[in-house]
Amino acid sequence: MKKMNRDMHYLQLLSTSFPTIASAATEIINLEAILNLPKGTEHFLADLHGESQAFQHVLKNASGNIRRKVSELFKGDIREAERRELCTLIYYPEEKLELIKAAEEDIDDWYHITIHRLVAVCRDVSSKYTRSKVRKSLPEEFAYIIEELLHERTDDIDKAGYVSVIVDSIISTGRADDFIIAICNVIQRLAIDQLHILGDIYDRGSGAHIILDTLRQYHSWDIQWGNHDMLWMGAAAGNNACICNVLRLSLRYANLATLEEGYGINLVPLATFAMDTYGDDPCEEFMPRLLTGNTLDEKTMRLTAQMHKAISVIQFKKEAQVFHRRPEWQMEDRCLLEHIDYDRGVCTIVGKEYPMTSCHFPTIDPQHPNELTDEENTLMEKLHHSFRVCEKLQKHVKMLLSHGCMYTICNQNLLFHASCPLNEDGSLKAVQLIHGEQYSGHELMHNIGMLVRAAFESDTDKELRLYARDYFLYLWCGKDSPLFDKSKMATFERYFLTDKDTYKEEKGYYFQLRDNEEVCDRILDAFGVKGKNRHIINGHVPVHARAGENPIKANGKLMVIDGGFSEAYHKETGIAGYTLVYHSRGFQLVQHEPFTSAQDAIQRGIDIKSTTQLVELSAHRMLVADTDKGADLRSQIADLRELLYAYRHGILKEKNKI
Repeated sequence: MKKMNRDMHYLQLLSTSFPTIASAATEIINLEAILNLPKGTEHFLADLHGESQAFQHVLKNASGNIRRKVSELFKGDIREAERRELCTLIYYPEEKLELIKAAEEDIDDWYHITIHRLVAVCRDVSSKYTRSKVRKSLPEEFAYIIEELLHERTDDIDKAGYVSVIVDSIISTGRADDFIIAICNVIQRLAIDQLHILGDIYDRGSGAHIILDTLRQYHSWDIQWGNHDMLWMGAAAGNNACICNVLRLSLRYANLATLEEGYGINLVPLATFAMDTYGDDPCEEFMPRLLTGNTLDEKTMRLTAQMHKAISVIQFKKEAQVFHRRPEWQMEDRCLLEHIDYDRGVCTIVGKEYPMTSCHFPTIDPQHPNELTDEENTLMEKLHHSFRVCEKLQKHVKMLLSHGCMYTICNQNLLFHASCPLNEDGSLKAVQLIHGEQYSGHELMHNIGMLVRAAFESDTDKELRLYARDYFLYLWCGKDSPLFDKSKMATFERYFLTDKDTYKEEKGYYFQLRDNEEVCDRILDAFGVKGKNRHIINGHVPVHARAGENPIKANGKLMVIDGGFSEAYHKETGIAGYTLVYHSRGFQLVQHEPFTSAQDAIQRGIDIKSTTQLVELSAHRMLVADTDKGADLRSQIADLRELLYAYRHGILKEKNKI
């Protein structure tokens, strides 16, 4: 009886949207038609690491898909140079128009030809969507005109004049530039139905804030948080150890654009403190790694190194304070400032002494090595305040929270950034969270996600909120963190110890066993991922493509798509990033070469050189019916059929009937 009452209550609510038999039946017809459209194209990217120009270009060219469509549409009709110019116009319409107008002698003729070509491309990329969805993608001022041009053709004798007059009018009214910009943006938008980012927007590159500004305007995207994202989220939440790590990584690559230009973080107090404290220290271990195009004079290099060392020492102190406060994490062995013989310049690790590269620590009291000096405390208060009150950073973190989580399941694909902790035998490892509670697999990821959100919710219990704020550090460098999953983070050793054996960070069992199909199936089962063609998709660990490493593992069950967008990884991977594309005919992996610049793309028509390999071909062309959205639509159809039954048998009365 209770179920019947609930069903009736739901049907009554549904009837407010569909008050008549006709309206309910029309919606059923509409939904069943949508089920038979080809599935939308999904793009998967990982480990962007602040490479905003390359990221934006990949979005604009849909990982090479727009260039392919232009080639297919116009091959044999127009020259390759014209096709390249058309693609560049689609990617950068405002900038390219200015160059064309400065060089083109008969601009009206060019407008005529170009508008017809752009309409053809737009018609092609919109063909797998309903008119309703396409209409919602159109800019309001040109919606009617674009829709008419998409559905009327010049090869229809009866409509040829109609179409020509529309184009003539666009030009004669002086709206050609605005129209071209609008339709180019529509092409870009429709070429990618859903964007998945598998973590690590931040660090190394200079444009993480630009990437997030781009995503803020993007039509449909999600993110599975990465360890570098978590570091910045922790900094925004007020975790001082995370703040130190964020600053240290930025200084390591002499990349302060995101901090200073993106978020307005005031680094003058850090610079002043560093000059006063380390003015006579060569800070050789802390000289920044300069990426291409980033040049610094000797004075700036030295100041950057001093700031780098200053914040690193404070970081080691702040981390040790957290590790002692949370002994259940079993990370007190990483409090290495306590194991230095400051007179002899050696550090003892697991009973063995290692000589240090230098031992100049003017702010460390050997009796109390983890305590900050008064000056360091004052500095940290200022830095803490800067991160907490930065409105733009807080907005970006809210975006990461609203669009993200630790994992996502979409269309039989399990997405997470790095790892699902495992035991040596490949079984799911139970990991302890707050109050000694242990979770593994799906429950672990879910509860970590809830813990992350608790750090930002004002009504969270104080104890839980403090623990959640501390836990950002564990997610960054904890042994059983799904975002790290290594024996240790050897930051201290790489700076101060000469023995490279101490640098080794042993990877967890997930990374050792992820090529095992049975292990992947066990993880997929634990997350409830169904279907024959199910997959795990990860980033985090760069694929050594140059050395012949295959990103496709476990007989196709797992795909690792970190191809090294960041220049810091180009030598390691031999490429400059991957895009995994999942369209109606299967999976394709697009391998990108380094991106030169947007200016080269605009002026010289230079696109990212990309090669595509077929990963998995579907036995039939996948439709919306084969996707998660299809399952939702079938559920809606079933509900609407119940509503129809209720109307036709007098259980509910139709409304608005005369």
